[in-house]
Amino acid sequence: MDVMPLLMLIAGSAVIAAAARRTPVPAPLMLVAAGLLASYVPGIPDYTLDPEIVLPLLLPPLLHTAALDSSYLDLRANARPVALLSVGYVLFATIAVGYVAYLVVPDLPLTAALVLGAVIAPPDAVAATAIARRLKLPNRITTILQGESLVNDATAITAYKVALAAVVGEGATWGEGIREFALAAAGGVVVGLILMVPLHWLRTHLKEPLLQNTLSLLIPFVAYAAAERFGASGVLAVVVVGLYLGHRSWQVDFATRLQEAAVWKMVGFILESTVFALIGLQLRVVLGGLGEYGVGEAIWYAFAVFIVVVAARFAWVFPATFLPRKLSSRIRDREPDTNWTGPVIVGWAGMRGVVSLAIAFSIPLTMDDGEAFPARNLVLFLTFTTVIATLVVQGLTLPPLIRWLKIPSPDVRAETLAEAQAQSEASAAAERLLDELLAEGRNDLPQPLADRLRTVMDRRRNAVWERLGAVNETTGESADDTYRRLARRMIGAEREVFVELRDARRIDDEMLRTLLRRLDLEEAAAYREETS
Repeated sequence: MDVMPLLMLIAGSAVIAAAARRTPVPAPLMLVAAGLLASYVPGIPDYTLDPEIVLPLLLPPLLHTAALDSSYLDLRANARPVALLSVGYVLFATIAVGYVAYLVVPDLPLTAALVLGAVIAPPDAVAATAIARRLKLPNRITTILQGESLVNDATAITAYKVALAAVVGEGATWGEGIREFALAAAGGVVVGLILMVPLHWLRTHLKEPLLQNTLSLLIPFVAYAAAERFGASGVLAVVVVGLYLGHRSWQVDFATRLQEAAVWKMVGFILESTVFALIGLQLRVVLGGLGEYGVGEAIWYAFAVFIVVVAARFAWVFPATFLPRKLSSRIRDREPDTNWTGPVIVGWAGMRGVVSLAIAFSIPLTMDDGEAFPARNLVLFLTFTTVIATLVVQGLTLPPLIRWLKIPSPDVRAETLAEAQAQSEASAAAERLLDELLAEGRNDLPQPLADRLRTVMDRRRNAVWERLGAVNETTGESADDTYRRLARRMIGAEREVFVELRDARRIDDEMLRTLLRRLDLEEAAAYREETS
């Protein structure tokens, strides 16, 4: 097996994604553009998306990282809009897109058109998370977009299976489709609920961080495979487990949390970069399979499908936002600040991604009677063009749209104040405990060490308040910023001396690693506070 194409893809994607961070262009768009160009470079291999790889191997870790970073409490508070988008909108878009495609494309059966609708109905989890993270959208909008992207793939995959069964001749009815959807959704949730507690128990009882993080990497694949084995939704199983583990992450020891955060950040970066590059690389494969459809004719169909995709989202988002408020005084009281700008952003943030392409490539070549699947190549082309159009058109225009609508960013001062108050309460509790502990004879400490404990605690308590107060007129830093900068300079000086002592053979490499790890932990703590 030649691994060089895979290594080239991962390395090239990582380089482009890193370069994009130095430009105003979002990394997903630059990766897609690079993939489009690279697809016609001589010697570049054909990177055809294999659904047997994308769905079980790429989708679970991407969903898991998104679930770990999501807030269970925020999602529960916004369960209604999330459910309306992740279930209601996906089904609505499936029907709307499918029916328009049926009307526009000659000789396209309605069942095949509904397959197309299900394929391109779900907005992409990776794109939604990347946009929310980069644009610093208000917390409620971010929660709704992330929550939608966590669940909508399950809805779309189930709708796709039902529509596909009708096309290939397996005799699926609407009643059977609804029953399959309910069973898949309920089964995925049940599998997640069954797995989440024992998996968390293992995480908290394994004492070796390397074993804990090995388990962490396996968890999304285990949850997905277990659910799919029973015909349930692997997507929902992964999401349920990820939300539970993220909500309970405070019960895992600090070394595991530090390692796990770094590991999943790296995994997420590699997978996200590779996924968007893969999207662009499909151009040559898709165009080569158009067959009897002319390019001009196919582009007209693509334009019509893109328009209905965008229009269907707005046609769903606005009624789903304001109709419940009109019907329920409780909702009006709970969401008093809702206005038209939020639905505009949610409506325009419906980018499609790699899951749609992977599902499209899984469409069989033939039906049960041996006949070719109707317009399969056109469905692939329309899926590809919709993904590219939404990523480019909506992805490029969303930031200026947010600025034009004057969507407020999260209130940094209010968040800092809440952080400072929380830290103050926690420090007060720690101070009371310290007094109790030092009063016990078995905890007797020399006064300098006891004072050091109090000094560290006071610095944690005062650091956040200082961000709200005066800054150094020369450097623009708060006192705590200056403290961290000087501490890191001192750590750097110590590190240089340790290396010089090793080079002079006054200490060996094993001792050097021990000393450097101690400094690294101190510097990591300062860096984490500085960039949080």
